[in-house]
Amino acid sequence: MSRMPHAVAVRALCAFTAKCGDLDLRFTPSPSALDGMQGHATVRARRPRHYEAEVALEGDYQDLHVRGRADGYDPRRRRVEEIKTFRGKLDAMPGNHRQLHWAQAKIYGWLLCASRGLPEIEVALVYFDIGSQKETVLAETHAADALRQHFEQQCARYLAWARQESAHRAARDAALTALAFPHAAFRPGQRHLAESVYRAAASGRCLMAQAPTGIGKTIASIFPLLKASPAQGIDRIFFLSAKTPGRRLALDAIGMLRAGQSALPLRVLELTARDKACEHPDKTCHGASCPLAQGFYDRLPAARQAAVDAALLDRDALRVIALAHRVCPYYLGLELAHWSDVVIGDYNYYFDVSALLHALTVENEWKVGLLIDEAHNMIERARGMYSAELDQPSFLQARKLAPPPLKGPLDRIHRLWNALHRDQEETYRVLPAAEDKFVFALQQACADIAEWMGEHPDDMPEALQRFHFDALHFMRLAETFGEHTLFDITKRGAGARATSVLCLRNVVPAPFLRPRFAAAHASVLFSATLSPWHFHADMLGMPEDTVAIDVASPFDESQLAVHVARGISTRYRERDRSLQPIADLIAQQFRQRPGNYLAFFSSHDYLQKAWEIFTAQNPDIQGWRQAPRMEETERERFLAHFTPEGRGVGFAVLGGAFAEGIDLPGRRLIGAFVATLGLPQVNEVNEQMRLRIDALFGNGYDYTYLYPGLQKVVQAAGRVIRTRDDHGVLHLIDDRYTRNNVLDLLPSWWRIDR
Repeated sequence: MSRMPHAVAVRALCAFTAKCGDLDLRFTPSPSALDGMQGHATVRARRPRHYEAEVALEGDYQDLHVRGRADGYDPRRRRVEEIKTFRGKLDAMPGNHRQLHWAQAKIYGWLLCASRGLPEIEVALVYFDIGSQKETVLAETHAADALRQHFEQQCARYLAWARQESAHRAARDAALTALAFPHAAFRPGQRHLAESVYRAAASGRCLMAQAPTGIGKTIASIFPLLKASPAQGIDRIFFLSAKTPGRRLALDAIGMLRAGQSALPLRVLELTARDKACEHPDKTCHGASCPLAQGFYDRLPAARQAAVDAALLDRDALRVIALAHRVCPYYLGLELAHWSDVVIGDYNYYFDVSALLHALTVENEWKVGLLIDEAHNMIERARGMYSAELDQPSFLQARKLAPPPLKGPLDRIHRLWNALHRDQEETYRVLPAAEDKFVFALQQACADIAEWMGEHPDDMPEALQRFHFDALHFMRLAETFGEHTLFDITKRGAGARATSVLCLRNVVPAPFLRPRFAAAHASVLFSATLSPWHFHADMLGMPEDTVAIDVASPFDESQLAVHVARGISTRYRERDRSLQPIADLIAQQFRQRPGNYLAFFSSHDYLQKAWEIFTAQNPDIQGWRQAPRMEETERERFLAHFTPEGRGVGFAVLGGAFAEGIDLPGRRLIGAFVATLGLPQVNEVNEQMRLRIDALFGNGYDYTYLYPGLQKVVQAAGRVIRTRDDHGVLHLIDDRYTRNNVLDLLPSWWRIDR
């Protein structure tokens, strides 16, 4: 083990020192991870028996230790090989990509010369085409002394930054050791949560924490994990949330910590989705099109230094620095993920198929702590990440617009697609797996599309590009198909005009998430609704030694009067009969205690009908409603009604934008009506999911319907009581709320009047 104070992997070293010129995404040499591994294995299988694969190497320059693994070495030919897999046309690869590959290969060449006493060595780049299975080998012979000079040049460029990073880490750890909680005292429940998070970090375990809304879960999780970081050697903390308000709360919490300790040396980065960060959405990501891509890597060092000096990089701050240095804000953010202590972003940045933060964690062997906000959202979000859909009408539009060289491959897909549903009489059908011939046709077509894109980067029809990306995702998931996923076909129309939608539908995300949790030192999942524990543990793939805690509520049962409307059923077949009683109940409660209320319904259609009856019969009571697909400004107008002096009823959809993540304390909201159990609709898809879950865990109905539904109810009800000074009322509208299996899933501190 090296005692050198600074260490870096060869790949990371070259990524820092050898990239130059334009940002150019027109040629992507790396196919899927599985394709890459199979390509490397194919190349190695073609080599002689004495060939050495995955050769571990290391070397030093001053106080910098460099380590890595050469893809392969032939000792008889004295040739080191750097293997790169790709799809498309190799000639389309930008020169700066190949320059980076040569930089890596030459460093491996020097490390081999140094370790084996070689006066010279042949350095080879082996480009393996996944589609044709052909190799292109570019080889150069270099003297050991020339390779040593190259190695030392790269190290010298990196060493100043490495020393800066080491100094920052030392200052960070000293400051975090002395960090104080930003408030005079913990709120009720906060200390229990904070101590549990600290113990999870100290023991390197996962924690599932159910903690009521309003106690300050965000600061109570961030603070102890930061405090534990120096002693546990935690390199990075990733705060992951499903929605923007959660990320905003994390930034605010860190702002409080910084306010309590001046000049806290903590680098904080907010990652923003590409479509929201892009300054030129009408341009493509290469230097000939976008001015912020042109010369990106030449201007990156100065922008990177300015960013780490700024320390707190939310979306706006990052944009200002990026534009000042004329680089893309989105890609500057991705670069800074390498150098930030706390990264705040969406779940997908760590858990998605090709997640950036997970890849960096594995590649750099980071010790990371995960904080997963509103973790009850994880199951549905992860299902979406590991599901893939191909829509035939959209494909036909792409096929229509495709250039002539791509017509043949797309026609073959069309024929095989039609064959999948030709004999299907029912609308919806589940098949054992995606047909191999169809998946192979997708692979061939995607290779041809990628090659054409490389030659015509600015002429790609949008519909064809969208299909290309959808097909790549479909193929990746087809490679990992198993009992956790359904392959289903939904047929539309009949005869020769029939089309279909193909879906690889993830049911249980656990097999995909389990290795992500294993890669982290400690993970903390927190939410107001994480019970029952076994449901989340099974579906998310939590480790066996995961600790689960239920933080006691700071709220008193006298703060919330909970009433069950026993004589009303909101079952689908009885909804029309429920509308008048619901309207009467809302009006009666409002006249008894005027103020602001939220009424939640299971669908926009149900909501609309209830709103029409209520407003027609109660013109003196103001009412406003949630519309489908509301823009951010429309959502803000909806919430603007909830003032302390306001009087009225907002109609919203359970599970929607106003059912969680909003804070309306005091008189801004004094009551809620929940006209549903929130159960997902009984349909063919959900029934197939129920059957699959039942086969895996034996509790299909509860896992598919009851638990997800009641979670939404508790989240919506949590909007009413936000502080210890709040008082309000909650009406649960459905006779099923009297059942014991339903009551057991509601918060224990509620006093329910039945």
